[in-house]
Amino acid sequence: MNRGVKISVLGAGRVGSAVAHTLAVQGLASHIVLVDIFREKAEGEALDIRQGASVMDMPVRVEAGDYADTVDSDIIIFTLGAARKAGQSRLELAKGNVAIIESVIPQVVKLSPDAKYVVVSNPVDIITYTILKISGLPENQVIGTGCLLDTARLRDEIGMMAKVSPKNIHLNVYGEHGATAVIPWSAGSIYGDNIDKYFEERPELQAPNHEEVESDVHGAGGKVIKLKGATFYAVSLVTAYVCACILHDVKAVLPLSTMMHGQFGLEDVCISLPCVLGAKGIEKVNLPRVTEEEAAAIRKSGESLKEITSGLDI
Repeated sequence: MNRGVKISVLGAGRVGSAVAHTLAVQGLASHIVLVDIFREKAEGEALDIRQGASVMDMPVRVEAGDYADTVDSDIIIFTLGAARKAGQSRLELAKGNVAIIESVIPQVVKLSPDAKYVVVSNPVDIITYTILKISGLPENQVIGTGCLLDTARLRDEIGMMAKVSPKNIHLNVYGEHGATAVIPWSAGSIYGDNIDKYFEERPELQAPNHEEVESDVHGAGGKVIKLKGATFYAVSLVTAYVCACILHDVKAVLPLSTMMHGQFGLEDVCISLPCVLGAKGIEKVNLPRVTEEEAAAIRKSGESLKEITSGLDI
């Protein structure tokens, strides 16, 4: 008998609970487990989702649990950790959240050694690196959402300017999910045309200023937080899409965070590059075609992350 798909979400805060809700609504799992240090919070979120799910065509079991209840998960999603506080450095944030991850990883990996581990917790590249270093898991099984959210935000902005669906914007963000993320404009296209050319041929449209768009993408999360206090819808949809690509063996090419092995001269650091994502997890890492200037920026982004990981006791 097919037991269905089991997904465990570690962390029942705003992001974790939104992820669990999105997974349930999209019918991606038949069993969802929410784990949080505040058990009552997880129980409340699970109950709220489960009661609403009772009217859906696709039945789903949603429950709060402990780490023991994550056993035999197909996918485990990390949303654990504190948000960055005002004035806090990335290294300070990393140290705190790495300590949390280090206490959790041995427990869940022992219970679900074959699961795919989807990392949402920030700083996502450093947490992805930490999990790979301490878990002993094959690299394909650990998937950092990385710059996929940045890419979604970028495509939304350019789509609004071009007055086309974001689905027709072909441009990714690479490097760090953060301040040093890189937009390789030379590789971008709309309906097969280079993005800059597309706007040049349509003077009635406002062409994107590269620096302004890059600033918007880097500050997109902060803008949402300023307006409503937190970000969780977009990241939950991105996370659910990653899960769907794994469960349905889509083999989509997405900018995800994974370990580097010589790409752009980088070693022993996790950044986002185009990855083939399917049932086995990250099945291949592609090297994007970019200009020398863009390649240097990606390399610099990776090096800035490596400076942080070198200051951690992993």
